[in-house]
Amino acid sequence: MHSEHSVNPGEAVRIHGLHVCYGPVVALDGVNLALSRGQALGIVGPNGSGKSTLLKSVAGLLQPKRGSVEVFGRRPTDLRPGTIAYVPQVEAVDWSFPATVEDVVAMGRFPRLGAIAPFSKRDRAAVDRALAALRLGDLRRRHISQLSGGQQQRTFVARAIAQEPELLLLDEPTTGVDAATEESLRVLVRSLVEQGLPVLMTTHDLDRAAEWFDRLAVVDRRVLAEGDPQVVLGSGVYATIREHTHTHGHRRDPLEHRAEP
Repeated sequence: MHSEHSVNPGEAVRIHGLHVCYGPVVALDGVNLALSRGQALGIVGPNGSGKSTLLKSVAGLLQPKRGSVEVFGRRPTDLRPGTIAYVPQVEAVDWSFPATVEDVVAMGRFPRLGAIAPFSKRDRAAVDRALAALRLGDLRRRHISQLSGGQQQRTFVARAIAQEPELLLLDEPTTGVDAATEESLRVLVRSLVEQGLPVLMTTHDLDRAAEWFDRLAVVDRRVLAEGDPQVVLGSGVYATIREHTHTHGHRRDPLEHRAEP
């Protein structure tokens, strides 16, 4: 990706002064973050802290009130279709939609196809690779409504992989999955990162954050801490806001579970 202005060639995402509102509710307030190519950045924070809103802003699904989001030096909405792959939380998906696992994964190729372009050998190969990478080959003909939670999650990650994106956004992909699925997702993410793909991922699971991520950011409307995962978690910042949330009740972010456009 090339920009009309000077861009750090190793930088994938730059968020500056990001302020996002939903009506009178402030979801994000002055967020600054950067993500380099070949790096995984984890986003943690209490419920309602704006984690999903942050991912949707990077995906170009939300318009900031103030501040900017640049992906490869451009606004997300100015990028070529298929550049960003966004995997929402499983609960945001309509599972009654009449589609098989293979149908859903194949949808990952649609941004790269023209209006009437047929599926090519390359497209089919990308779908097959994604199905294999997420261990879904035996389920390819199964309707998505018949899948377990872990299988559903793997299907939507496979759709994102089939897209062959330049940036991968994952919104709590390990929620509701078993240990084996979680580990397979971690291995896949680390493999993609090692190949140079930048990954931005929200999570509630802190136990293995250092194994998932190169850097970790604690977000609660603002970025409260950011850096090496072990240093950030050892600082006590996340424990403090988690305790505050448990004491005062969960705050639901009104943007966090809205229907996707």
